[in-house]
Amino acid sequence: MKHPKKRIGRGQGSGNGKTAGRGHKGAKSRSGFKFKRGFEGGQMPLHRRVPKRGFHNPFRVEYEVVNLDTLGLRFDTGTVVTPDLLREHGLVAAAKARVKVLGRGEIGKALTVRAHKFSGKAAEKIAAAGGATEQL
Repeated sequence: MKHPKKRIGRGQGSGNGKTAGRGHKGAKSRSGFKFKRGFEGGQMPLHRRVPKRGFHNPFRVEYEVVNLDTLGLRFDTGTVVTPDLLREHGLVAAAKARVKVLGRGEIGKALTVRAHKFSGKAAEKIAAAGGATEQL
């Protein structure tokens, strides 16, 4: 059942006249009052109490990593492996992320791999298997 709306500030007889349920004085009794985000009643807010730590490099480049053993299992010989193809296969999550190929495991197939970065070992192993690496 829906209750009727409480009509406040309509005289003493209503039981909600005078201060209209806002108590006496103070910021909360004023019209137009809003707490600021993170306000803790005048206590130093958490985001100001916690010390700042470390250094955040604004120029850091993040890579999604894929290993050779994964490529060997998922793709057939002669396939051109691109970041888009890796996304389709669910090997790389982020849509715009750069891809780095790492050298874990063995690759027994000749694949052409296109990625943003290769580890030294990964490039060697791909070449040894008869494949090619192309840096984007």
